[in-house]
Amino acid sequence: MHQTQHKPTVPAFEPRDPAWEAKIRDSFARQKVMAFFGAELTGIRPGWCEIRLPYKEELTQQHGFFQAGIIGAIVDNAGGYAGYSLMPPGTTVLTVEYKLNLLAPGDGDLLIATGEIIKPGKNLVITRGDVIVVKNGRSSHCATMQQTLMTMHGKPDTLEMKK
Repeated sequence: MHQTQHKPTVPAFEPRDPAWEAKIRDSFARQKVMAFFGAELTGIRPGWCEIRLPYKEELTQQHGFFQAGIIGAIVDNAGGYAGYSLMPPGTTVLTVEYKLNLLAPGDGDLLIATGEIIKPGKNLVITRGDVIVVKNGRSSHCATMQQTLMTMHGKPDTLEMKK
């Protein structure tokens, strides 16, 4: 398996939920869109997350590159789960906004998205993310993101929220 070139700069954060890892894995497993894409949650620590997405023709644009919205979706999730890792029990996470800069085409066999917290807060969490594209064993930085997340207090991360 290819290792990401991005070295996390995340300070040592202390999660407020002792079940932080289980809640992230459970939440990711319920994300139908990530399952549809074929994305895998490949790394989590307090304040940091990695998601990998192997190439599928159905996720490409007309030139055969990963489509920009797909790149945005996986880095949004990586940043979101990095932020969610520090949120207290009985909460969930929603993206308020993100800014995505596409630095190079998503031309490759694998996308590796990482997200990390810049500034944790009680209600808003600021993260950054990067996407590396791997082609024939060579990595290149294809996107970078800055994101604001909202802690949804009193709303556990369940399907019941939809009702």
